[in-house]
Amino acid sequence: MVSTPYTRGRSREYQVLRKLRTEGWFCSRSAASHGPVDIFAGKDGQILMVQVKSGKGRASKEEKKLMKVWGKAFQGRVEIWRFRKGRPLERETVYENES
Repeated sequence: MVSTPYTRGRSREYQVLRKLRTEGWFCSRSAASHGPVDIFAGKDGQILMVQVKSGKGRASKEEKKLMKVWGKAFQGRVEIWRFRKGRPLERETVYENES
């Protein structure tokens, strides 16, 4: 099977879904998303939105700004999860609802 950036990204998104579900989150993937959020999750009244990055992928300042808008709109936490070869998963909180 040919590996493309899309299939590699999708694989990482499925990995995030599995991890969140084992932690008790109810979650869904935004398929073929080119938006600021790849994964929406909810648990015990909390909302978590995740943008998944792998390899050298990075979120620009404009993307982070848009993620904060989404975090405020949904009153939830927005994180970027980075997967890099040979390194542990990195989680960056972009926005956290203060209420």
